[in-house]
Amino acid sequence: MAGIALGIAAWGLVTGVTMVKSGLPVPMAVLMSLLVFAGTAQLAALPLMASGAPIWVVWATAACVNLRFVIFSATWRPYFAGYPLAQRVRLSYFTADLNYVMFMRRFPKPEPAPEQLQYFWGGALLNWCSWQVPSMIGIFAGEAIPTEWGIGFAGTVALVGLMCSLLTDKASVAAAGVAGCAALAAYALPLKLNIVVAIAAAVAIGLLLDHTSARTPAPLDDET
Repeated sequence: MAGIALGIAAWGLVTGVTMVKSGLPVPMAVLMSLLVFAGTAQLAALPLMASGAPIWVVWATAACVNLRFVIFSATWRPYFAGYPLAQRVRLSYFTADLNYVMFMRRFPKPEPAPEQLQYFWGGALLNWCSWQVPSMIGIFAGEAIPTEWGIGFAGTVALVGLMCSLLTDKASVAAAGVAGCAALAAYALPLKLNIVVAIAAAVAIGLLLDHTSARTPAPLDDET
């Protein structure tokens, strides 16, 4: 997770600055950063809150944007289903996109193992600190950070570079390409639903490719 921390920190700083510049009081921004802990949902909800949208619209938008965590949780269930409920609740709070990616790369088989919990916490805590510390800096120093610095673009570039480093096979390249095309095609949808469409499309193509490769018969040996 250390190599990912730069991209996470950049987006955390962007989100902290955005919360303050959108008119959110500092105590409320701190509370939102700690409780929501989902940058995409925060950035999607902020314009609605600033414009005085009904609370149900804010909640619905955040829920739609965060539907990907349902997929993450369902995938993690075979690994952590045996733990007590209170422990699973703690794990769910620290669930994050890139922590999920790194975990699944390290443990591709859905079989519980003793070292998985320690691996999860190592990545999750570094991810949490990499987000919260820059986010707090952005909140408390938001007015002193000029918008012209382009830190939002810097965060985007860092995350794109990270994504490219994770594209290690044809299936992941295909899923990323389909997700990008779907997000652009559905960009006009309200409530940031294009993100949900992109996730669903990527999962669908990933499952299709996985199913196809699983059904491909292995070549026969020369002796056979």
